Amino acid sequence: MAVPDTMRVSVLRAPGELALERRPIPAFGPREVLVRVLSVGTCGSDTHYYRHGRIGRFVVRAPLVLGHEPAGEVVAVGAEVERVRPGQRVSLEPGVPCFTCPLCASGRYNLCPRMRFFATPPVDGAFAEYVVHHEAMAHPVPDTVSDDAAALLEPLSVAIWACRKAGVGPGSRVLVSGAGPVGLLAVQAARAFGAAEVAVTDLRWARLSLARDLGASRAVDMGADTGPKEVSGFAPDILIECSGSPEATAGGVLALGGGGRAVLVGMGGDTVALPLSHVQDNEITVTGVFRYANTWPTAIALASARTVDLDRLVTHHFGLADVEGALGAGAEDPTAVKVVVRPQA
Repeated sequence: MAVPDTMRVSVLRAPGELALERRPIPAFGPREVLVRVLSVGTCGSDTHYYRHGRIGRFVVRAPLVLGHEPAGEVVAVGAEVERVRPGQRVSLEPGVPCFTCPLCASGRYNLCPRMRFFATPPVDGAFAEYVVHHEAMAHPVPDTVSDDAAALLEPLSVAIWACRKAGVGPGSRVLVSGAGPVGLLAVQAARAFGAAEVAVTDLRWARLSLARDLGASRAVDMGADTGPKEVSGFAPDILIECSGSPEATAGGVLALGGGGRAVLVGMGGDTVALPLSHVQDNEITVTGVFRYANTWPTAIALASARTVDLDRLVTHHFGLADVEGALGAGAEDPTAVKVVVRPQA
């Protein structure tokens, strides 16, 4: 495939200001690959950067390309690349660690202090026609996995990592709070890990209905009068908190019994109040998650076997010229679940 000299990119110039620009095709090193981007999932972090220009300690100080859930086709490779070849479709794991620090050596490369992660300032993301990435983080996908599904292996990896951190296994009773994209994927991942029961809570009945279709054994509308009572009667041993709501976090932890485990995925703020006496009296383990590590092989296997249905989550598509519409779709359309940008459109 002939590669042009320039490409289109969607650039965040300032909070609330996106522009379509032309840039040179990026150069790639000996261990890097040039990928023609076919699908990019949008994430709440993209929307937050677009609206506010920062997330915690990560501040947009210069023009930035958003988008960190890409999939595409390899069109060229560096001289030392061995893992992939031109013509292969790949899902890109968006973070490139240093590979040499103690955390990387121990397998916890998601915590690498020198990580370079798509769309995390100052590193440009994938709302572009082409990107360059390290071959180790370019994962070939089979033809049974669509371009959109290949892009959504990134949020699926978040769900897989949360299930691993929670110790989900055969017979587990899991409460997932929040039926957004990651929550819906956590429902499916928990089932794939052997959970006997998975309850999910949310305020949107359309998403709760989808959660039931995707494997939830119980879907609870927290806006209804019976919601809290139903959740308390469920008696989960694992909480996977995906909403970022302080109330959902505290309520979910309170629902756990002795030896329960809570994994906090959603981010609604820098601090949250926990029912500490309940945590201590029941020796509940509470942990956060920061991205993922070594999840793509599992994610590809689950998607390829259709154990997890990624395409079912995709509700909207936008072209590269309308990234602003893609980032606003979730707030403007109550039916929106997962919005995908297709840079070649």
